[in-house]
Amino acid sequence: MSATGSETSGHVVIVVGAGPAGMALAKNMADAGHEVIILNRDIKFGGLAEYGIFPSKLKLRGGLKKQYWDMLEQPNVHYFGNVSVGQGKDLSVEDLRALGASAIAFSIGAQGTKAIGVEGDSAKGVFHAKDVVYHFNRLPGFGDRPFDMGKHVAIIGVGDVMVDIAHWLIRYKKVERVTAIARRGPVERKYNPKEIRAVCSNMDQEGIAKEFARIKERLAAVGQNADEVLASLTAEFTKCEQTDSPSKMGFRFLASPKRVLVDSNNRVRALEMEENKLEPKGDDTAAVGLKQYYEFPVDSVVFAVGDRVDDTVGLPYKNGVYVTNPTKTGNDPDDALFQAYDEKSGQVVDGVFLAGWARKASEGLVGIAKRDGDWCAEVIARYLGTKAGQPRPGAGEVLAKLQGLLKERKSRPVDLDGLKVLDAVEKAHAGSPDAIGEFKFASNADMLAHIERGRA
Repeated sequence: MSATGSETSGHVVIVVGAGPAGMALAKNMADAGHEVIILNRDIKFGGLAEYGIFPSKLKLRGGLKKQYWDMLEQPNVHYFGNVSVGQGKDLSVEDLRALGASAIAFSIGAQGTKAIGVEGDSAKGVFHAKDVVYHFNRLPGFGDRPFDMGKHVAIIGVGDVMVDIAHWLIRYKKVERVTAIARRGPVERKYNPKEIRAVCSNMDQEGIAKEFARIKERLAAVGQNADEVLASLTAEFTKCEQTDSPSKMGFRFLASPKRVLVDSNNRVRALEMEENKLEPKGDDTAAVGLKQYYEFPVDSVVFAVGDRVDDTVGLPYKNGVYVTNPTKTGNDPDDALFQAYDEKSGQVVDGVFLAGWARKASEGLVGIAKRDGDWCAEVIARYLGTKAGQPRPGAGEVLAKLQGLLKERKSRPVDLDGLKVLDAVEKAHAGSPDAIGEFKFASNADMLAHIERGRA
């Protein structure tokens, strides 16, 4: 990459984060003729598209990757992987603002996890769902970390993330049993019926029938017929993917984990559960505790309790989210949703925007994140329209400053050519017995070593 870059008549826009939101935003800006600089914490682009989709979904991954590769080939797009932004990182928010770009958009996801909030949540064998997903997707920092799951794993939640984790536990870890635990009932399950095909050949249908018999009266109390609901649930067990795993999977409904119970080594031995009933709540239902408790033996627990943003980045932060403008703007009322806002000064942080999970954590997956990036691009375009005729540095000047800073900080940025070297090396490892789907190196050190060796 040259220091001057390719000059255009547009503005310089920095996009921090190369997940679905950031890449959609960057493409919009580049297609509009602006110079786009992408800074990404990970060496590889993709974010959730690379490290959140189940690894064997090669068609979905492949389609997204092709779009991203094509966009990065544009001459007015400049990629810097392996560059972290935040306090004590490669670059600070203040560093970025001092580069002179017309706008900076943060699409850095929600890297933190919410506190589990139950007694015993620090026990050995308690995991966050996101950490498990990162592990089987081989995100550096997680891919080579041991995840000792034991024989019986409880997953708290009944959405698509639960199914992905169950898929990994059944097909690749071959644990004895997986139990999905829901505060509410089977009618309120959230997973996509097509997703359940990955695990339904391992369903313990006899055990599921017993579970429905156990909660039958509580379902009837809110007008739900247990036999009909059971028939509806099991009818979705079609086109099941076959597996040689002996694992069994079941459900525990109307149950809230209250405590993680441990043995003398602080290892999970059971969950203390509270029985729930359902109460109507508008067109929906709510789970209400019955103050009846019991022990449910398990070896590990995976909590899907939501995400929060990283409060060490240096953006205005409050209660797990970055702060956005609370005042509707005259330009377009929705622009405020994407503008970073400093509550201390009562002012918008000029030229700084938020998109994707950085703006609204855990809101949908790839499609919704992409839409958010598209939307943010419209907001930035309107903002840039207010800067017409104002003097501004060109891409060459901004890139030269950026590269100087990274050299001074002894950072090791990876550009598009480096990504191509890495891609070729990883493809040469295709068919590795350790790989789910495509082969990936699980550490930045391995990736950087192969990139440097390939360029030598």
